[in-house]
This record gives sequence, C-alpha cells and structure tokens, in this order.
Amino acid sequence: MSGDSLGALAALGTAALWAGSYTAFTLAVRRIGADHLNRLRLLFALVLLVLAHLVVEGTPIPLHAEGSRWLWLSLSGVIGFAIADAFLFRALLHLGAHRTSLLAALIPVVSTFLAWAAFGESLGWLQALAGLAVVGGIFLVLAGRRSGGDGAPRGSLKLGVLFALGAVVAQASRYLLSVLGMRGGFPPLSTNVMQILAATSAAWIFAGRRRGWAETLTALRDRRAAAATVAGAVLGPTVGVTLSLIALGHASVGMASTLMSVTPVFLLPVSRVAFGERPTWRAYAGTALAVAGVAGLFLV
Repeated sequence: MSGDSLGALAALGTAALWAGSYTAFTLAVRRIGADHLNRLRLLFALVLLVLAHLVVEGTPIPLHAEGSRWLWLSLSGVIGFAIADAFLFRALLHLGAHRTSLLAALIPVVSTFLAWAAFGESLGWLQALAGLAVVGGIFLVLAGRRSGGDGAPRGSLKLGVLFALGAVVAQASRYLLSVLGMRGGFPPLSTNVMQILAATSAAWIFAGRRRGWAETLTALRDRRAAAATVAGAVLGPTVGVTLSLIALGHASVGMASTLMSVTPVFLLPVSRVAFGERPTWRAYAGTALAVAGVAGLFLV
C-alpha cells in the first residue's frame, strides 16, 4: 500500500472514530458534566496510551525526547486537550454532536490563517473564498430549526457557538505547536503520549486546587456515563488522534485535512439513531457546503 493510500485510509478512519467519540461524549456530558468528563477521559486515554507506548517503543513515555519537544508538545497538549476540550464539552451540552462537529470544521480554516500569520505560508483568494464557504455552511445549519434530540432543547445556541469557537481557536493553536514539536519525523504515538500527559496533569492539578478530585471520581458511579467516557476516550484522544497523526505523516496536509473533516457527514445518520435528531435539508446542504469548503481550502 502506498503512503498516500495509507494516509487517506487513516484520515477517513479518523473521521469515523471522531464521529463515535462525539456521540459518546455527548451522552456522557449530559450525565456527569463537562469538567468531570474532561478529567476522566484524559486519565483513561493516558493509561491506554502509556500501555501502547510501552508495547511499541519499550518505555511508558518518550524519555529520550529533547527538551524543546517536551516544551512544544506539552504546551500543545494543554491548549489542545485540557483547554480546547473543556470548551468542546460545554458546546456539546448546548449544541449537540452534529452542530458542534460542524463548527469544528472551522479548525483547518483558522489553522490556515494562523499559519499564514505565524509562518508566512501562502494564502490565495481562492482559499479565502473556501473559508467563507465553510462559514456559510455552518451558518446555514445553525440558522435552521433545532429539534428536540441532538439539539439539546434547553441549551443556549449563542453560548454553544461561543464555546465551540473557543475550542476551534485552541485546537488550531495545537496544530501549529504540534508541527514545531514533531519536526524531524518524531513518532505520532510518542507525540500523542506527551500531549495527553501534559493535558492530564494540568486538568487534575487544577481540579485538586478546586478540591474536585473526589467529585470527579465519584462520577464513575454512573455506569452509563463511565462506559460512554471510556468509549469516547478510546475512539477520540487515543486511537483517533494517533490515527490523525499517521494520516498527516503519510498524506499531504490537504488530503488528510479534507478527509478528516467529513466527521459531520458521518454524524448525520448517527445523530438520528443515537439522539432522535431528524436532519433538515439545511443540515444536509450546510454540511455539504462546509465540507466542500474545507476541501477547497487545501486542494485549490
């Protein structure tokens, strides 16, 4: 199998896994809240990643990584997982899985503009037009009727959008910092371990200062929430993120980013089954326009 084919398959697998993680985390966050969910899924993901790294690399964490890598990847982990996902889970409460994942399609758009500002990467008018298409697709979905299932009827649309945009900016920043930390062909699994380790440490230290450890561990008594949290941790930050790094390592950024952006497409049928959401024509049209905009952003 060629490198491009492997990267494309990894990117599509990432999109499917993220759809599953959005669904699982939506179920969990409605039962135990955003803060408990964020800390627990990071802890579960860290345990799984350390075990995987021990099997693959022979050490629980990348002990021989340079200090500069630890700096960039730790910072990217705290911003991209501890902070971004704290916003993300609050967005799930207000918007539901599909709308939140659709707003996440802004991540490559924001990443492109940040790379243009920080690294001087080229940005043409066609790319700017593609970015507007993504925004237009998202607006089309958000302007439509909200149903009682996935839409979380007691949630606030404005708050949900603000939380989602906070997650977008933080995740886009993580991408840029990850590029700095992975230079020289650093392994994706080791990258993920370092990021999750930093994020888990930050989240639990902050919880300790607020005396939240006991409350978070008590949340595990809710078996359904615990099962959904474990499932989301496996599908998202453990396997999904590692697969996304493999995709970026074997395929072009444009191909990988485009294929990984189809998560909202996977979520259309999933949301109907899991939450009773009945997508309108706006949901289908807006999702298609947003995904097309992401494709255009990288392929023009």
